[in-house]
Amino acid sequence: MSITCREDLLKKREEAQASIQSYTCRVLVCSGTGCMASGAQKIYDEMSLLCKDLEGVKIEMQKDLPHLGVVKTGCQGLCELGPLMRIEPYNYQYVKVQPEDCREIVEKTIMAGLPIERLFYSHGENIYEHPQDIPFLKLQTRIVLENCGNIDAESIDEYIAIGGFSALSKALFEMTPETVIDEVDKSGLRGRGGAGFPAGKKWKQVAGQPEKTRYVVCNGDEGDPGAFMDGSVMEGDPYKMIEGMTIAAYAVGAQEGYIYVRAEYPLSVARLKKAMRQAEEYGLLGDHILGTDFSFHLHINRGAGAFVCGEGSALTASIEGNRGMPRVKPPRTVEKGLWEKPTVLNNVETYANVPKIILEGADWFRTIGTEKSPGTKTFSLTGSIETTGLIEVPMGTTLRHIIYDIGGGLKSGAAFKGVQIGGPSGGCLTEEHLDQPLDFDAVKKFDAIMGSGGLVVMDENTCMVEVARFFMSFTQRESCGKCVPCREGTKRMLEILERIVEGKGELKDLDQLEELAEMVRSMALCGLGKSAPLPVISTLKRFREEYEEHIINKKCRAKVCTALRQFHINPEFCKGCGKCAKNCPTGAITGARKHPYTINNDLCIKCGNCKDNCAFDAVYVEA
Repeated sequence: MSITCREDLLKKREEAQASIQSYTCRVLVCSGTGCMASGAQKIYDEMSLLCKDLEGVKIEMQKDLPHLGVVKTGCQGLCELGPLMRIEPYNYQYVKVQPEDCREIVEKTIMAGLPIERLFYSHGENIYEHPQDIPFLKLQTRIVLENCGNIDAESIDEYIAIGGFSALSKALFEMTPETVIDEVDKSGLRGRGGAGFPAGKKWKQVAGQPEKTRYVVCNGDEGDPGAFMDGSVMEGDPYKMIEGMTIAAYAVGAQEGYIYVRAEYPLSVARLKKAMRQAEEYGLLGDHILGTDFSFHLHINRGAGAFVCGEGSALTASIEGNRGMPRVKPPRTVEKGLWEKPTVLNNVETYANVPKIILEGADWFRTIGTEKSPGTKTFSLTGSIETTGLIEVPMGTTLRHIIYDIGGGLKSGAAFKGVQIGGPSGGCLTEEHLDQPLDFDAVKKFDAIMGSGGLVVMDENTCMVEVARFFMSFTQRESCGKCVPCREGTKRMLEILERIVEGKGELKDLDQLEELAEMVRSMALCGLGKSAPLPVISTLKRFREEYEEHIINKKCRAKVCTALRQFHINPEFCKGCGKCAKNCPTGAITGARKHPYTINNDLCIKCGNCKDNCAFDAVYVEA
């Protein structure tokens, strides 16, 4: 049906709610990328087949069996424990579900309402039946991710049933474009893509331009290693982001919009296309939305995987069909963006915040977070931590709360060493920062940035020099090469870091690293280039002794840097089986049968075959 007025939208909501309520039991299969990679599609297919068979039995035998619904949801949060499944109305949360579990779920849970304890999430002696009881989920504050994992990610009806497009309706019929911008501005919403620029201020600047052809663009080019927040929103609740973009278009007077998604997100692209098609069929996108004079058309552009296209001017150049390279500013995107027209450019999470702000008001939004950074922030929590996954917490939440209360602490009880925040353009925070509130302004004081929201937790077994080398390798490889400071500066920095991890560094290299880092940070053309040295700057500042150990003592305390490792055989453990010598590719291991063997480290290439093949744990590494 076409929704041509507010009354039609309300009628559609009532119909959609009645349809959902008609199900006496619903099976919510997590179909985010993580769970799909773990086999969620097989789970969905098997459950659909079994439930269809059950409906057939109901019709044939006229039994009072449950009316079933099997749906694909977005990310349910516990990414490491997939495939995930939630059963309504019992609200049982099952983890690590396998196809062979499906029949038992149907027979016990769906038919009899009984839980299957072995499929519940457990931690220590605690077993959790319901998602709201799991600390990882219980301690979050979900606004952007509110619907992810709770609704069918491919059904616009379900989004409408829970109030979807109410904010758009309110904006179109109760607010002027100016009051929409004022509400967003008063809310203090800052761009969640990294820089934290006030969204309302950006919208106001675009709306005030004399040029009347304007564009709204969404940056879904999430390129940070280990980051998957925006992808999860696009997969799990694409309608909310689309609604936010449509409200932005109404506010600034734009009739065309573009969503720029990296090609590595095929599921996001597929679900966005389906959501846009459904919205167009319902009259919630396209011409004369909800019967008004306002028209807005959306398009999808897929990036080719270039990290630099996450930068605003490079992104718009890529949409135009040009090579994605940053340009000198001013003019800024708000003045001359896409096709040199005024452009609102925000990321996925920023737009996804807008509908709730319009519905609940700026004052409500400001009750969450900090004074200068209101609202929540999504993070992908990864690394050496007990529970990895997607989280959303109020701005100002401490690292200690995120790592120990939500994430369950570090794996195997290892000691905390640091956390990389903001991806390859971010910085490293340490134990001294565990109780500092995380927001846009606070992290800048510690030579880091909030970035898009990647949090990589590192324990005592992490080499911070290697961490800096890894991120510098990434940013150097992804440099567009347009400006000399970034192109050459990052290359020279990488060369120095590689010498240090190979045990060939000199103390003067550290001074040169600092000099190059400051040069790149102050002189690079774009924001990505300016932030590229941050991992080096922060690790040098907080872990300088590790750099010096690599250079002076030729030691890596974490035993990570291969060139600095030495393999030895403990004669007390060695049984003289000779298996290590047989597996050594360079003949560095010698000895006699039934006598302890020895390793010649001048011939050893540090491959680790000897350690991997020793059945008696006699081979050990010394750094």
